[in-house]
Amino acid sequence: MNTMQPYVPGKRQPAHMPKGKLSRWSEIKIWWREIDRVLLLLVLLLMSFGTIAVAAASPASADRLSTASETLDPLYFFYRHLAWQVLAIGALLGISMLTRENARRLAIVLAAVMTGLLFLVPLIGVEINGARRWINLGMQFQPSEFLKPGFAIAMAWILSWRMRDPNLPVLGIATAYLALIAVLMMMQPNLGSTILFGGVWFVMVVLSGVDVKRLGGVVGGCVIGLTATYFLYDNARHRIDAFLGGGTAFDQVDLASRTLLAGGWTGAGYGLGIRKMSLPEAHTDYIFSVIGEEFGLIVCGLIVLLYLAIVVRVLTRLIDEEDLFALLAGAGLIALLGGQAFINILVNLQLFPSKGMTLPLVSYGGSSTIAICLNVGLMLAITRRNPFLKSRTIGLGDRLGFGQTAPMKDTTGSARREIHP
Repeated sequence: MNTMQPYVPGKRQPAHMPKGKLSRWSEIKIWWREIDRVLLLLVLLLMSFGTIAVAAASPASADRLSTASETLDPLYFFYRHLAWQVLAIGALLGISMLTRENARRLAIVLAAVMTGLLFLVPLIGVEINGARRWINLGMQFQPSEFLKPGFAIAMAWILSWRMRDPNLPVLGIATAYLALIAVLMMMQPNLGSTILFGGVWFVMVVLSGVDVKRLGGVVGGCVIGLTATYFLYDNARHRIDAFLGGGTAFDQVDLASRTLLAGGWTGAGYGLGIRKMSLPEAHTDYIFSVIGEEFGLIVCGLIVLLYLAIVVRVLTRLIDEEDLFALLAGAGLIALLGGQAFINILVNLQLFPSKGMTLPLVSYGGSSTIAICLNVGLMLAITRRNPFLKSRTIGLGDRLGFGQTAPMKDTTGSARREIHP
């Protein structure tokens, strides 16, 4: 008796299988079978917490931004956040339906376009709070936010070239691209995102198996660059000095730390926070402190655990990944998300200088929320797998030159088995 074999996107089908384009419903069923549903659930859960947190922080920001001629509704930012979240979730789900190959192409184009826009930011960018990071092309947004997921996948694409030709100078090319981004970011200036890009680059270079001696030389150059930044950029120097000096009761980071601890373990209750009313950017940069005051340190701990669960889930998914590009891309994307959350939380705990960086998937945001969900959508697309495919493949240690062949699961329903040039 003939039995139908499961459809594998990108794989040549036997003659007896029906040919032609799949229906939209069939594509959705394949997507649902291949997607990491646990990861998707964790992300949506975190975004739900974020919606509640923005509702709690909205009155504080609305009050600070109200003027004598215009009084903002206390839930002004909450209503806008809901609208942006609907758009962002739509983008997340749409991007996650892409095959791995199409996700790579989209991200590389995105990286190229946003890198080009970074050149324009110093010329036609919009200045806010002393920094020129935004550009207005019908909608005001930060090119650096949309560059982040594109940068991770473009870097993975470059570093994966060494699997085809070990003599290619992939480390030099990747480092040159990072240096270009760093220069353009510091012209804004945006030290926080520059550090984040550098951290992602480091994680991906280490995973790619580049020679440690060569890597040490590049890292040494980065340290010299950071030291020069301290002396050349007043903004960075002032923030670092304020952090090392302990700050005052009027510093943003000090206010955030006091607000975070004001609620104790269980919090003052929704809408009952007082310190948040004097906190700048309560709905964005310092929303973690608002959560601490109104919902307590226990809820803050749960949010941290959610971020850790997302990071661990992605890394677990990548453990038996046989495609170096997919491994690097997934690791880079989760390093972006986890790294940004880590920095924001440390700032709110007064353990890191203020960086003007939002808490991903939780903070209020317009285009930045869409950019973060774009990151997550690409991560879901990269980690898609057909659960029916299993085979004996080359282990990760052999890909990097460290170990012996080991049995592993086959990857992705997007089903690419070659290294992407």
